[in-house]
Amino acid sequence: MTVMSHTPVLLSAVVDAVAPVEGARIVDATFGAGGYTAALLAAGAAHVLAIDRDPTAIAQGRAMEAEHPGRLTLVEADFAQLEAVVAEHAPDPDAVVMDIGVSSMQLDLAERGFSFRADGPLDMRMGAIGPTAADIVATADQQTLADILHFYGEERAARRIAKAIVAAREEAPITRTGRLVEIIAGCLPPARPGQVNPATRSFQALRIAVNDELGQLVAALGAAERVLGPGGRLAVVTFHSLEDRIVKRFFQIGSGRAGGASRHQPEARGPEPRWDRPLRPRVAGEAETAGNPRARSARLRAARRTAAPARTPDPAALGLPLLPERPARRKGRR
Repeated sequence: MTVMSHTPVLLSAVVDAVAPVEGARIVDATFGAGGYTAALLAAGAAHVLAIDRDPTAIAQGRAMEAEHPGRLTLVEADFAQLEAVVAEHAPDPDAVVMDIGVSSMQLDLAERGFSFRADGPLDMRMGAIGPTAADIVATADQQTLADILHFYGEERAARRIAKAIVAAREEAPITRTGRLVEIIAGCLPPARPGQVNPATRSFQALRIAVNDELGQLVAALGAAERVLGPGGRLAVVTFHSLEDRIVKRFFQIGSGRAGGASRHQPEARGPEPRWDRPLRPRVAGEAETAGNPRARSARLRAARRTAAPARTPDPAALGLPLLPERPARRKGRR
């Protein structure tokens, strides 16, 4: 078997949640370095359809695909294509697994521009197309930059950082991660021991904006609900509160446990639950976090599909943060 460069977080918990049995067909919707796929194949899955929007991940996974002829299929695609890819390569799957966010493989490559720990091009694209983080930093106005940092990074100093970025780009283009880190660091107090790097939230925000990660997550959850039949299982690992809130609300609403009704009025009968028995969220233990710091923020949520018809998720109901629409400024106005 191919030796993996890392161990994915909550690996045993994900396998337990999926509970692959002999003959099971499973979709790994975020292949990455292939850790979950390898574990699912070893646990008895008959076939794994592994999907990733990153062409580098797919290319590196071809060796594993060759080692499992007929049991592993790799496809380069994003969440918007998930339903069509499943219909073509693995209809009626028994489970779908998702590991949301940036992969360790992407963070470890400075040339991908995801990490604030090593200098590299300010890229951050998970796929091979579309605007880069440098493009956003170069073209977005100050208020839009502040909105991105605030809504996608929950950065309290969003306005201060956005103002500093605009001032710095007037002196010279911001094309490297190292320069952006310096700009952000100049706006915030130094991190104390045990605190995260001051650039963490800003880099998260830009990465989410570049890849439409939260919109893609909503699309993926809806696609998983449509492709899974009764008894099918969905397991999702998230790494920050914005992702986890969306997944939590998705299962709450889908299982009829969203709440919110007034105690003074009779409860209205809602749609038939599409998800049964959502598991209590699982987090990594001390041993795992000691060996893999990334696991500290990881959270697994999972549930089992009922026979109720699928419904299209409402992004607002799931808590998807939307950047405010701002009126176009009239020509000649200051």
